[in-house]
Amino acid sequence: VFANCFYFPKRFIFLWMKMLRFRSPSIRSLDQEILCTIRLLDDSELSCSIQKDTKGQFLLDHVCNHYNLLEKDYFGIRYVDPEKQRHWLEPNKPVVRQMKSHQPYMMCFRVKFYPHEPMKIKEELTRYLLYLQLKRDIYHGRLLCPFVEAAYLGACIVQAELGDYDAEEHPCDYIRDFKLFPKQSLKLERKIMEMHKNELRGQNAALAELNMLQRAHSLETYGVDPHPCKDFTGATAFLGFTATGFVVFQGNKRIHLLKWMDVSKLKFEGKTFYVIGIQKEKKLVLTFHTSTPAACKHLWKCGVENQAFYKCAKSSQIKTVSSSNIFFKGSRFRYSGRVAKEVIEASSKIQRDAPEVRRAQFGQSRSFNSLSHKNLIMNMEPLVPALPSTNEYEETAPPCVSTENSNLRPQALKDEVGFEEEEEAGGALTISETAYSPCASMLPSPVDDSQGGVDLLFSPVQSPARLLRELHADPDIQAQLEAERARDRAYERTRLAARSQMSGVLTNSLRLLSSNERVNACMLSVVRFVSVVVGVLLVTVPALLLLLESDINWSFLHEIRQTPEFEQFHYEYYCPLRRWILCRISMAMENLWSD
Repeated sequence: VFANCFYFPKRFIFLWMKMLRFRSPSIRSLDQEILCTIRLLDDSELSCSIQKDTKGQFLLDHVCNHYNLLEKDYFGIRYVDPEKQRHWLEPNKPVVRQMKSHQPYMMCFRVKFYPHEPMKIKEELTRYLLYLQLKRDIYHGRLLCPFVEAAYLGACIVQAELGDYDAEEHPCDYIRDFKLFPKQSLKLERKIMEMHKNELRGQNAALAELNMLQRAHSLETYGVDPHPCKDFTGATAFLGFTATGFVVFQGNKRIHLLKWMDVSKLKFEGKTFYVIGIQKEKKLVLTFHTSTPAACKHLWKCGVENQAFYKCAKSSQIKTVSSSNIFFKGSRFRYSGRVAKEVIEASSKIQRDAPEVRRAQFGQSRSFNSLSHKNLIMNMEPLVPALPSTNEYEETAPPCVSTENSNLRPQALKDEVGFEEEEEAGGALTISETAYSPCASMLPSPVDDSQGGVDLLFSPVQSPARLLRELHADPDIQAQLEAERARDRAYERTRLAARSQMSGVLTNSLRLLSSNERVNACMLSVVRFVSVVVGVLLVTVPALLLLLESDINWSFLHEIRQTPEFEQFHYEYYCPLRRWILCRISMAMENLWSD
């Protein structure tokens, strides 16, 4: 009798399992290896093989193990999709699901979170990798420097790679072998040579790198990964996230500085990015427009991660953030790593011998201006960097650095009280006499400055200021807008009338049903049947789970479990079904929390 009771469930579950087995991917496809190449900060490459279910954390750990790096929370892996949009590889998601390009995969190992105080970095290896990243930032124009600061940073780089100045080994134009800035003049090279000869003598590579980090982290653009966008007037601006907060650069000024404690929400809708915060005890809403929705979502993710990393005291305080106020609408994202305070505490507890720092040789350095290395620079970056102009050795200051009388020059006389008030207010602050303009490698797509630069990323229709001017100037557009408003009003009236009519029909139907005795009896029978079925399920399902899952060893339960029919049902059908359901539930929960 017991076997007959299980006949139909066994038959049904058997057919169901066959269907699931037919739809599931083969085991052979899961074991397929995929080649990944990761380009490191010194332009060397590291290759490894992954499988389809390998997560991003594996690649980050692989690179850190290659370096023997413990302070790895500052770093990340970046890749570029076929639309030339940059992304950070998420550690808790499979790599294959994130990469949209064809195999083999190409990625870059970069600094993701810049330390607020480089002196608190425990190991020399971590400081060296940060030094390599800052060299790249200087070369691409992301780290805007006044003239004297640029000369000092360049001298530190030369001292770290060449050592002390030697008149016999170094000719009069040896600085030309270094490509430090997008456009460096002869005047700047002479200043670098002077500082290298006189001010940095006797410093080894580690000390020169540390001095560079100390000087660089005091600059306004330290740690800024610029995102090009348009403000509400249509003017070009660069957004960035630092350890201090959210910053906006426009022209030669930092027009906004909103500290992380004052930022209440970051959100985006399509191509529009919103920053909501409090400034001077008033609510502040900043609106910016990106070139593509993908660029806007990447900007939002970077902001959420930086805010969580620098603002939270513990990783347990990090919450899942939604891009919209409406439930079940928009994207959901959560930073899954440790925060800055936890990283500093973990660094202070490192107890081991300092690992060996394998520095790149002078001929292998990115600063070395050789033809073969120029080709490497062009191929390494997903987008073409700005090349030096033909008159790069003229007696002019480089475009990426300001002249000697810049407001940020330490020797310049300025009102300290006024500067502190301006810093606290978070308003406009002049950072240089030249505009902040990172080279083309930072833009989502290759852009030629001679053809419009960043403005080519935005169509004229996307400029709010131009759109408003067209609306007020063109009578045809005004007539079309008025016709659309009239249609909207008519549609709203029709919808309200239909809703009132539908509510009347439903009310009459309910009255008719309540007055008809036969209909009431039929409905009562249906309700009774559903109640009986639910009651039977509430009794049988717990009993079946008790029989299958519990460890209770009562005599009659033990006898049922010993029957061949029960063992066949349990091991051939129930266990695979349970594993499949648990796997699907875990995948659904993982996708829900990661999105």
